Amino acid sequence: MSDHGEHGHDGRGGPATEAFVAHRNLLFTVAYEMLGSAADAEDVLQETWLRWAGVDLSGVRDARAYLVRVTTRQALTRLRTLGRRRESYVGSWLPEPLLTTPDVAEDVELADSVSMAMMLVMETLTPTERAVFVLREVFDLGYDEIAEAVGKSPAAVRQTAHRARAHVAARRPRGAVSRTESRDALAAFQRAVETGDLQGLLDILAPDVVLLGDGGGIKRAVLRPVRGAGKVARLMLGGLLRQPAEVSMEPVQVNGFPGLLVRLDGALDTVMAARFDDGLITGLYAVRNPEKLTRMRRRTVLHR
Repeated sequence: MSDHGEHGHDGRGGPATEAFVAHRNLLFTVAYEMLGSAADAEDVLQETWLRWAGVDLSGVRDARAYLVRVTTRQALTRLRTLGRRRESYVGSWLPEPLLTTPDVAEDVELADSVSMAMMLVMETLTPTERAVFVLREVFDLGYDEIAEAVGKSPAAVRQTAHRARAHVAARRPRGAVSRTESRDALAAFQRAVETGDLQGLLDILAPDVVLLGDGGGIKRAVLRPVRGAGKVARLMLGGLLRQPAEVSMEPVQVNGFPGLLVRLDGALDTVMAARFDDGLITGLYAVRNPEKLTRMRRRTVLHR
């Protein structure tokens, strides 16, 4: 929310501002899960605030429910526009990565829902399916409440939720992976890359691993998915060994899971996130588009 937004109709610190600020992290999380973009989520929050600032609060029974409803509607409108814009995106489109706080990793359901792997699965849903899935599965809203937010009947929402759940279940990571396992797997990956250990890399990558790169047409990145442990390992080692710059890797929490910040001569170049299935890395997501790395300087608080 920008400073000028805070002045709203009730002035700084009035009941509308207090209610909005109290629920801001929740609203951001709803918008981000629907859009996969922090920048767009911030825009949605600004639009939500502008509508909220003009509302007669005496007619609002539940501020949280009202704000979630407005945020969802704004996010749905934006999601439909973004879908068309992404069709002309150069190379693979990946969600905007977030540096998350330790409490996100501790909330298993929240971490699972914002993981890069899960965000990519949610990209395959229609806008309405995604909104219903997020509000039902992540935020546990009732069907009546979701129906108001998406402009459908409760019966239609129930059907949509069932369809979205089945779609996601068929594509989500197999077998729960503990924090320790995923951290260990990524540490082994980092060690193998830093030491040029091809066999070490092959040992931690699943045979059918897929690497996706997002340079947004600004930075060089693989334009199509690279499949198979051998190809991915050689690309990782070859790409870094060819760098004239000094390469460093720092383990961090990216979207609730272990990830890596890759720096060239000290400057942030790539954020790497991974999908883990049964202790092996089955997906590697390398975000290089500088427009998507602006939130990696500070942690983002997510809440449900």
